[in-house]
Amino acid sequence: MAELTEAGRPSPDAAGSDDSGMVAFYRGMTAVERRTMFACALGFALDGLDFTIYTLVLGTVIAVWHVGRGPAGLTVTATLVCSAIGGWIAGYVSDHVGRVRALQLTVLWFAVFSLLSAVSQSFTQLALSRALLGFGFGGEWTAGAALMSEVVRPRYRGRAVGSVQSGWAVGWGGAVILQAIVYSLVPDREAWRWMFALGFIPALYVLFVRRYIEEPPVASRARAESMGSVVDIFKPDLLKTTVLAALLGTGAQGGYYAVNTWVPVFLQSERHLSIVGSTGYLAFLVLGAFAGYITGAWLADRIGRRPLFLLFAVGALVMTLVYTRAPLTNGMLWILGFPLGFVVSGYFAGVGAFFAELFPTRVRGSAMGFAYNFGRGIGAMFPALVGYLSATMPLSRAIAIFAAIAYSLMGIAAYLLPETRGNPLAS
Repeated sequence: MAELTEAGRPSPDAAGSDDSGMVAFYRGMTAVERRTMFACALGFALDGLDFTIYTLVLGTVIAVWHVGRGPAGLTVTATLVCSAIGGWIAGYVSDHVGRVRALQLTVLWFAVFSLLSAVSQSFTQLALSRALLGFGFGGEWTAGAALMSEVVRPRYRGRAVGSVQSGWAVGWGGAVILQAIVYSLVPDREAWRWMFALGFIPALYVLFVRRYIEEPPVASRARAESMGSVVDIFKPDLLKTTVLAALLGTGAQGGYYAVNTWVPVFLQSERHLSIVGSTGYLAFLVLGAFAGYITGAWLADRIGRRPLFLLFAVGALVMTLVYTRAPLTNGMLWILGFPLGFVVSGYFAGVGAFFAELFPTRVRGSAMGFAYNFGRGIGAMFPALVGYLSATMPLSRAIAIFAAIAYSLMGIAAYLLPETRGNPLAS
């Protein structure tokens, strides 16, 4: 019997062609799947661009506004806490008004608040703008991951959703390139404002989504029949899965933000690199992240979701300790940026598909939004804690401590969750 897509259409490659390669799946995708994949990847890229801009200008903000690392890190924490709330809300909204509409609203929201960040007249105003930006930043992942998971068929889901996640590295890399260009052309005291202003570019993305992206039929049918309440994910049949998924999200997010929020400052303060001089180090980190996303996406379908998280949890812990604590020259640090970026980012390639497969359609948006963004909310405390702890010890040691906590938690949660590779989405 021919394999069917989630929308009920015959699979174009149901004849059984070998599509197990890292990118071979793309040949068998329908036009709808490809357009949706491109749109979601672009959304994640813009998401990554807007968030990363602040971490890159963090050193400048500290100098311009004369604030300590603790308050500066707390701003990142506030953004992530708001993104956690926004992500859960967006998940609920996407269940009830549609994935595509929720995606449009969230992207427009964080683009507007990036522009408002550019015209801030005090650190308090900047912190408030970044915090409010978080509501859209958190919601975009939820809507995009649910949309992509429901459009693509099971045999491709890990690679397709994981490849979409690689868009974050593209946005991250775009922010690094913008930093090198803007800081070369504009004095530091003004460059950070231009960086935030350019973060308004994602608003144009909304026009593309409105014209070319369709709502997944499986989600439309579920809304027409019966949608779950926001509290259904805490009922006995789903409670254990919800809690473990949230803990996995906490470890994944906490480790990522503890490392990537402070690596630019670590390079400048402990390695004595200039802002422009650190660009090459960050570029190598981003290239590693992109390779990690693509490889993680392939591994999610090849070896399964749980082994992916366990493998990367160990790798991320080891590489973070080596990068921050080993007696390395700057040249060695530059080389190790690639494997560091690879392991501290690559596991995200499996998160979207894994969470989508753990929950039924009627509560999928709400459940994915809660699990991923609860993790983001708790993990959001890590940048601030690293900042405050660095007042009593080297920044590198503070990063290593919280990375160890986060990746241990991610590994434990992954071990306790069921494997879902190849499962059809539950109705």
